Amino acid sequence: MTLAQWFVIVVVAVPLAFVAANRLRVEAGALVIAVCLGIAQWLGLGVLGPPNTPGDAVKAISGFGQPVVITLLSLFILTQCLEEAGITRAIANRLLAAGGKSETRLIGLFATVTALLSLFMNNLAAGALMLPSALSVARRSGVRPSKLLIPVAYGSLLGGAATYFTTANIIASNLLLTANPPQAPLGVLDFTPTGGLVALAGIALLILAGKRLLPDREPSPEQQVARHTGSELEDVYQLGERLWEARILSGAALAGKTLAESGIGRELGLSVAAVWRGRHAHFAPTSDFQFMEGDVLQLIGGEERVNQLIAQGVSVSREPLSGHMSLRGIRVVEVLLAPHSRVEGQSLRELRFRGRYGFTGVALFRGGRSYRTGVADLKLAPGDSLLLAGAPDRLPALRNSPDFILLEPDAGDQPVRRKQAVLAIALIGGAIIAAVLGVPTYLAMLTGATAAIVVGLVSLDAVYRKMEWRVIILIAGMFTISIAMVQTGLVNLIGDGMRDALDPTSRASG
Repeated sequence: MTLAQWFVIVVVAVPLAFVAANRLRVEAGALVIAVCLGIAQWLGLGVLGPPNTPGDAVKAISGFGQPVVITLLSLFILTQCLEEAGITRAIANRLLAAGGKSETRLIGLFATVTALLSLFMNNLAAGALMLPSALSVARRSGVRPSKLLIPVAYGSLLGGAATYFTTANIIASNLLLTANPPQAPLGVLDFTPTGGLVALAGIALLILAGKRLLPDREPSPEQQVARHTGSELEDVYQLGERLWEARILSGAALAGKTLAESGIGRELGLSVAAVWRGRHAHFAPTSDFQFMEGDVLQLIGGEERVNQLIAQGVSVSREPLSGHMSLRGIRVVEVLLAPHSRVEGQSLRELRFRGRYGFTGVALFRGGRSYRTGVADLKLAPGDSLLLAGAPDRLPALRNSPDFILLEPDAGDQPVRRKQAVLAIALIGGAIIAAVLGVPTYLAMLTGATAAIVVGLVSLDAVYRKMEWRVIILIAGMFTISIAMVQTGLVNLIGDGMRDALDPTSRASG
């Protein structure tokens, strides 16, 4: 063996040993290997290119530009579109309705649905999408989380075996392009015949024997204390008894007035969480929002104060959807005052809270009591918690505020955003069809992901938060190893050794 080959073996083995001992994260180990190989090439050792070619050190970072990385980045973006549109929440609710409290049915349903999702997206993304749903269903059905989380993990692997989009299959296809001589990459459907049979057999085993074979463990404290949904938070704050729907009738005095001119907030102490104008919703309307005939207002406050609007040509009724705003798409969140907050002693109105953060304060919890009328005029004090209502796209301002601690509820009761859901499915389906028809997979997926960002299906902030950067860095770093193994001849050495071990006669004939 040559010096370059021994160097590659040592550089790969040492970081991996630290990873195995839990002394180094795996993606950090991949970066260490890439850096060491790049430095060695720059110093003249031929591990990434011919000896004494320092310019080839750039190959140490070439993994970040490989098609496999672009494909994975694009798949994570497209998957986030499905989550933003509420498709995964709808899947969880359908699974709970279909499975009830039957362990066998829920095990089979979660394994099957995760496998199906893995056919059209990366298996890591499919598993990440379904894990919150599994925890939510486990909490609501009484089934142990271990009985559902493992089927999700296995389902993502089984479905990934039958499609191009799983991480290992993408890497295998990409390595064919770098072979010497280069080989044709694998297609989207090349894995389906064999992988499909493997997936069907694995799912059948989970359905038939999963209830007996899967561990029956007590849930961890984190799993037992699951996040409230928005509807559950509304119940904690006792919002249902103060929730009203007001419709502005034809010829009403309120029509044409702005929110500030109406006196709904300042004079009556009511909170306007949203205004529906036809099918379009205006969440947490600002003080200059102008009412029109036919508008439907979501109000929070005392009955006697709401009834005062009748004189202005408004019909008042109870909230129709079981007394919950969250079921109508209004995002409900909870905030606490941060330690040493600068807003202590000030009211939401004085802070111009709605204009600054895009959320309306609908309830305040203090001293074991929930205040739901005149919330905007209450002076904030340490220990207060606020229930806010608004639009999901305004959450970043709250997250970045040093004065408040944001507690985001489980979005499991939010409705599906149908327009966004249809568009997201169309983009993913179009990208897959393009790949099947011969467009390079990375280009088809990147086009779909870029279109999703341009049309506003997903924000870049959400993408950056939810992106599986560990996977991206790991794959990009490990790609450098494959270059080094090919360049130094380790691939041929290992291949010959495996051939000789499996077929001893090959050595004699050679």
